[in-house]
Amino acid sequence: MGLTDVMFNTNRRHYPYERYQMNGEMKGEMNKPRYDILDGLRGVAALMILLYHVFNDAKSFFVWPTPVGEIYHSFLGVDFFFILSGFVMGYAYDRQWKDGMTLGGFIKRRLIRLHPMVVMGAVIGLVAFVVQGCTKWDGTEVTVQALMLATLLGLFLIPSPSGIDVRGNTETFPLNGPHWSLFFEYIGSLLYGLMLHRLSTKWLRVWVASSIITIAGFALLTDDGGIAYGWSSEPLNLCGGALRMLYAYPMGLLMARVFRERQPKPLHGHMFLLCSLMLIVLLGLPFLGDKDVETIYQLACIFSFFPTIIWYGARGVVTGWRQRAVSFLGRFSYPLYAVHFPLVYLYIAWVQRSGYTYAGYSQPWAAALVTLVASLLIATVCMLFYDEPIRRWLSKKSRN
Repeated sequence: MGLTDVMFNTNRRHYPYERYQMNGEMKGEMNKPRYDILDGLRGVAALMILLYHVFNDAKSFFVWPTPVGEIYHSFLGVDFFFILSGFVMGYAYDRQWKDGMTLGGFIKRRLIRLHPMVVMGAVIGLVAFVVQGCTKWDGTEVTVQALMLATLLGLFLIPSPSGIDVRGNTETFPLNGPHWSLFFEYIGSLLYGLMLHRLSTKWLRVWVASSIITIAGFALLTDDGGIAYGWSSEPLNLCGGALRMLYAYPMGLLMARVFRERQPKPLHGHMFLLCSLMLIVLLGLPFLGDKDVETIYQLACIFSFFPTIIWYGARGVVTGWRQRAVSFLGRFSYPLYAVHFPLVYLYIAWVQRSGYTYAGYSQPWAAALVTLVASLLIATVCMLFYDEPIRRWLSKKSRN
């Protein structure tokens, strides 16, 4: 983003895993720490979610089997993102409230960081839906008025009510389904700006403990079990999505507070590789069969495994070309997450209309590879020629 990295700051204790950059939104303030390995892990999680949507999510449409095996748990990448976002937000911004940062200034920063790709994702979703034929999954035609309203809501990241479900499967953001998590990301940021940053560490611990009990009870007592909720406009689904965020985001904030207080010893070596392998295994495991076992595994991931990966990832140190590689993964992760699913919609529609079944999957496999490559290319183009330039421009305008 045209930001100047600095390797030390005379007003802070500096640690090798912590680099500070010149914040492009507040001229002259060296205030935003970067954790290279956490940037890279964000990219790994985004890639796993892409694989999940291409090779596993399509199975819900009963069209073809996954030739690489079932990649089931990558939906938990959203919870990893929430915890990671809370950690980075807490570490980057907690001190700035004491330095005079206002709620309006904070919200402006978050909008500049997130909303350009929200707009692009909604536009690409609209184009993909038109190319698909402007019909729901059951073949019902969608009116122009309904499509325009769904697009308008998507541009402003407002969930669509059930009456504006242009795809017919109750998605809150039917033109770009994964935007449901960005909606909850906005809610988490607003909660942080309004109240969470004001809580003492003691009360933040109470919040996290209470949310652990609440989400565990929800996951164990619902009929389907687990925490795979948030994407649908159905009340129970929305409730589950809110609970995921209300646990994960404050958990990340709490971890950031403890990390700052303890400043644990930096870890050199292959921490990015080790943390990435752990994350890939956790997100790539197939469905475990038994509902209760599956629920316990999901809870173990968000309560224990993911926080552990983030904690050790934050301590890790990378240099040279590895630092540049993980930095690119971090920059690339959000555009990829924001724009890939409209292409998955097109892929699913093509397979469905082509009539492929479990009997054979050679051509759908080739189309899946095209979907993967196209998603990566479009995300890269959006990052280099849209997201980063427009955020630089918006940051400059906000200072004038």
